[in-house]
Amino acid sequence: MSDERAKDASGPVIPRQAGFGGRVLARMIWWLTNLLVLTLRWRVNVPEGLLDEESEKPVILCIWHNRLALSLILYRKFILPVRPSHRLAAMVSASRDGGMLARVLELASVKPIRGSSSRRGSQALKEAVSCARDGFDLAITPDGPRGPKYTLHPGVVSIAQLSGCRIIPVSYDLSWKITLNSWDKFQVPLPFARVDFRLGEAIEVPRRLDSNGHEKTCEAVRQKLMELTDRQ
Repeated sequence: MSDERAKDASGPVIPRQAGFGGRVLARMIWWLTNLLVLTLRWRVNVPEGLLDEESEKPVILCIWHNRLALSLILYRKFILPVRPSHRLAAMVSASRDGGMLARVLELASVKPIRGSSSRRGSQALKEAVSCARDGFDLAITPDGPRGPKYTLHPGVVSIAQLSGCRIIPVSYDLSWKITLNSWDKFQVPLPFARVDFRLGEAIEVPRRLDSNGHEKTCEAVRQKLMELTDRQ
């Protein structure tokens, strides 16, 4: 978006903050999401020992952009209970829309990292690595913020290289939902839907990778995500 181009005199992109309307909308979204969750039915598939092994080390949770609606709830409901000493940081666009989403994250006690592959990418990468070194788990949508859908941008692998974090693919499918006419076909869960929540096996990323190895690792992460995802 054009408002991601806002810069100060020295040149770096300045993340847009939510205005009054955006803050009100963020609070409504968080409130409605928590009400919706009370009606949902859950089916969970997590590989045995995935989050117990090396549980003190931060991980990178990788989920497609169109599954964002329940991502914070999933972390709080199924991952945080077995990792109670951890907090979550999530990458979100530097745009004005990203400012509203950042406010939702703050309401959920999640630290926002402002930036994306298209704007403020290098600053966001450094902040993500710093958060991981401070013990934060990281949440990243590798095809965000503007796609193409189910195309994995390389930043998630770069962050894993620099931080030493394992990448854990995350996805879910909904029995009842509304699919928006957006670039990612964003999925909005309907009340009383069944949520099939799945975590994939952790992916270790070597510190040293040449360009070919980096590309192969990106493709491996994408394939793991697609294996967990109903392609809708």
